[in-house]
Amino acid sequence: MPGWAHALDVRIDGIDGMDSDVADNIRHYLDGLDPEQLSRERVESETQRLAREAMRVYGYYGTDIQLRLDDQDPPRHIDLTIDPGPRVTIERLSFLLNGDARDDPPFQDAIDDFPLDVGDPLVHAPYDRLRARLANLALERGYFDWRFTDRRLEVRPFAESARLYLALDSGPRYRFGDVTLSGSHIEHQRLLNMLTFTPGEPYLSGELARYNQRLGQTGWFGSISVRPRLIEREPLFLDAVPAGDADGWWGELEAMSVQPDTPTLQMAAVEAAAAVVSRGLSEVPIDVALTPADRHQFEVGVGFATDVGPRLRFSWEQPWINRFGHSLDHDVYLSAPEQRFSGVYSLPLDDPLRDMYRFQYGLRHLDTQDTRSLEATLEGARRWEFENRWVQVLYVRSTLVDFTQAGESEKVLLLYPGIRWSRTRTRNPTFPNWGDRQRIAFEVSDGLWGSEADFLRMTGETQWIRMFGDDIRLVAGMGIGAMETDDFDKIPPSLRFFAGGDRSVRGYSYESLSPRNEEGKLTGGQQLFTASAELQRRVTGDWWGAAFIDTGDAFDAWGPDDLNTGAGLGVRWISPVGPIRFDIAHPFDDEDNAWRIHFAIGPEF
Repeated sequence: MPGWAHALDVRIDGIDGMDSDVADNIRHYLDGLDPEQLSRERVESETQRLAREAMRVYGYYGTDIQLRLDDQDPPRHIDLTIDPGPRVTIERLSFLLNGDARDDPPFQDAIDDFPLDVGDPLVHAPYDRLRARLANLALERGYFDWRFTDRRLEVRPFAESARLYLALDSGPRYRFGDVTLSGSHIEHQRLLNMLTFTPGEPYLSGELARYNQRLGQTGWFGSISVRPRLIEREPLFLDAVPAGDADGWWGELEAMSVQPDTPTLQMAAVEAAAAVVSRGLSEVPIDVALTPADRHQFEVGVGFATDVGPRLRFSWEQPWINRFGHSLDHDVYLSAPEQRFSGVYSLPLDDPLRDMYRFQYGLRHLDTQDTRSLEATLEGARRWEFENRWVQVLYVRSTLVDFTQAGESEKVLLLYPGIRWSRTRTRNPTFPNWGDRQRIAFEVSDGLWGSEADFLRMTGETQWIRMFGDDIRLVAGMGIGAMETDDFDKIPPSLRFFAGGDRSVRGYSYESLSPRNEEGKLTGGQQLFTASAELQRRVTGDWWGAAFIDTGDAFDAWGPDDLNTGAGLGVRWISPVGPIRFDIAHPFDDEDNAWRIHFAIGPEF
């Protein structure tokens, strides 16, 4: 802290039995005093004044302060001997609500939460917080004609009493009016379908924030501004800054992409709103100003993992290609064992974030362990997202695969429908302090519709992240898979089950766990089970230590004799590009390896 109180070594006597906040507040007030710029007499008088003000905040209005400065010039030491005197107590509380806010529960809740009562010692801060909270609620909930008709904190030191008065006249509550869109290259009706409110509903600034957020999630726009217009055909609000600077408190009331239930308003907005004249409007039109996002966006990613070694990713995204908001994404992924090219064409429906058709195509070459395959895929899918954030995808996939697995070669054409449900929830996506991911899918193939192999396949996955306090983090998960088929020889490697690696069972190499043939080559399994638990502990700052245990295998029949288990220790560094994970794992069921190193970049999910 830049103030002189640290160097001055302020010592305070006489208030030891009081709340330590009182002494801290005195030091805080004195922090702004610079003795090098003042005479000794001025230092003494300012110290007296500031210390008394700091005491009044806690209800001490009859304080006697004796101070002594050292003989240095400027002084470096000061002793304060304080006799706090009697403390003012609250004699009367009068908090009133008038206007429509009288029947609006959050306002009454704010008053009910006031922590002081008649007979309690006076503290100024709760009164100031209540006043600010009521003002913010008025703006957040559409009471743009609000004003305080009474705002008094009367202190009577001679009577050792205080009276607190606060009366809010909210006026009428405004309602959402018509929404005006400008600058959009996307059909307006498509954007109006995404509204989180209906014209005529009571105004709530959080709904503007949610609508802003939804527009941003489409990826269609480079900039988004969602603003209430209080006065038709005139400037929105009084300017709070000179021309040429920011947009005044217009910009502060503007609903940006914040947490939907906690819109933030600054004090300048609160003060300026009190001066706004509504001229009798009962509805607030909403202006939405948009600019298109870049039509072509490119991204290059470089990474490394012990499973696949160095890896390179190149993507070309077209977030919009027409006025309906259709998009096209291309992706190239290169690593030593795997190379793939894929593309997705998306056709959003009435609710673009929740409902869409997707058409996907891809080529994939894989050469790892005992697996070699070249695969071409086409897929058409219908996607729904529900209110509870579960996503349902119904799809039909066609796959042509030329592969060799464990020395056996096949070329097969598969046509199979499937359905998938998934949900991912996280807080702080870069390094989640809370989150979970669920996924379950079913697929079926049959010769009745021309597929060259019959199978029924199910996969499931669950993963959880939880924090205990600020320094302990638990990551746990489980995966299962099962397939029923009489044509296993025709099942391509991408549909068989393998375990082992950074994201499966650490201590074992990538996809090295599966049944083997008589020659010891991996064949892949018809069932899969994996489970993992990891406990992380913050060491210092962005550095964490980890201890983990993983177990699992791929097999041909349920109930394998022994699951393969690995355990170890690791280090996590939360870098600007995401967590970097370094693990040393011991495989308990691999006699050829005593330990294995795993290295990866990126969050768990």
